[in-house]
Amino acid sequence: MSEKSKFLSRVLFYLVTVSIFFLILSSLPLLQSGNTSFIPKSVFKLILVNSTSLYLKPGSKVEGIRIPFFSSVDTKTSTRSGGVACPGSKIGSFRQHGEKTCDPNQALLRVYMYDLPPEFHFGLLGWKGKANQTWPDVVDYNNIPSYPGGLNLQHSMEYWLTLDLLASRTQKVVRPCSAVRVENSTQADIIFVPFFSSVSYNRHSKLQGKEKISVNKQLQDRLVEFLMSRDEWNRFGGKDHLIIAHHPNSLLYARKKLGGAMFVLADFGRYPVEIANLGKDVIAPYKHVVKTVVSTKSAPFDKRPTLLYFRGAIYRKDGGAIRQELYYLLKDEKDVHFTFGTAKGNGIDSASHGMSSSKFCLNIAGDTPSSNRLFDAIASHCVPVIISDELELPFEDVLDYSEFCIFVRASNALKKGYLMNLLRGMEKAEWTRKWKRLKEVAPHFEYHYPSLPGDAVDMIWQAISRKTSSVQFKLHRNNRYRRSGVLR
Repeated sequence: MSEKSKFLSRVLFYLVTVSIFFLILSSLPLLQSGNTSFIPKSVFKLILVNSTSLYLKPGSKVEGIRIPFFSSVDTKTSTRSGGVACPGSKIGSFRQHGEKTCDPNQALLRVYMYDLPPEFHFGLLGWKGKANQTWPDVVDYNNIPSYPGGLNLQHSMEYWLTLDLLASRTQKVVRPCSAVRVENSTQADIIFVPFFSSVSYNRHSKLQGKEKISVNKQLQDRLVEFLMSRDEWNRFGGKDHLIIAHHPNSLLYARKKLGGAMFVLADFGRYPVEIANLGKDVIAPYKHVVKTVVSTKSAPFDKRPTLLYFRGAIYRKDGGAIRQELYYLLKDEKDVHFTFGTAKGNGIDSASHGMSSSKFCLNIAGDTPSSNRLFDAIASHCVPVIISDELELPFEDVLDYSEFCIFVRASNALKKGYLMNLLRGMEKAEWTRKWKRLKEVAPHFEYHYPSLPGDAVDMIWQAISRKTSSVQFKLHRNNRYRRSGVLR
């Protein structure tokens, strides 16, 4: 064959290859249109979630290109006019009229939400709608009740997720299409129970006046009665239900009866393993209470005069007893700020200033393994030093915390000199690498309404979606013979 023929053959081969590639690319929308699909929806999600592949490790390189797992969030542009002014929240924006709503068939997660009476959710915040009105108008942000401020905010996950689901049904709110509310429970991937359990505990767990049973317990009893009467619950024993119980004492009376559901929790510290575990439940970040440090204004190594910072309750019970032992070890160390403090007065402002001007921030186990202090440190870009052997972390299946945190076993931390030698021995370059990574991941721990791509709300929905895959796998296996009428 002549050289010219070989050249023409190669050109023809490349043209055919490129043509086939573009043909496949243009066919993807058709393959996923309507209710039928040539590619299973679950597989399609794995391929296209966030325009990346879940099979690629975050940060890996393909032909020299770094593959991010999540969409980055620009904190400089996350404050836009038209959002809801909740304590400590960022303000989002609204979708212009005429734009399309999220397509449930293309959403990462289809969610059916019970229309529980307001006393289970926004009524607990003092909201009173019109007659027969179940939900506030999420488009008119002035009518959305604010969540209680102070330390109440740290367990406010149910508030943000419920608002996000309500917003998914309107054209006027800009938000990611990770989770979309559907009207038919049989079309849902998960069934959401909108009970504000943390608010119920914080505000209504104590007896008032002549009450013999607290409002908190009454609501839990009624919730159990409601769910047990529903076909949706009885179909799979609640395994496809989602309940948020982030405060460690929330849902205390009902958790055993509702233990088949998927929980969104802060940790597993006060749960037996048969009720809550990593196999079925999701760990969500606390909402931090200190001020968010803007990335461009974050102080570098040389402008953080304090080496190690801790401010909080020192004398704790259970696993938190280590705090007082560390206090006596570290209180006289140079460049260490280790003091008692609360959220009262200017406590939060003091913590904000202290963390943002410190190189390292201690996160020590309290009454339970987790603490809001970790997320305060992340928001302050202060490298967290985690001393909590039983701690489970949010989104750890997709985030490598060792890139921006330091983990120390409790037994080592209590050895005299161990912790200070470790921190003083860290070179500036290594600290700076962790600090830079902190600034990259910090937006994943911010709660917003409306939600933003890759923020805490979006990340929680993604984590729930990853859990539902395993839940549905087990349910489908159990249905192999049940629907065929064949005995096992």
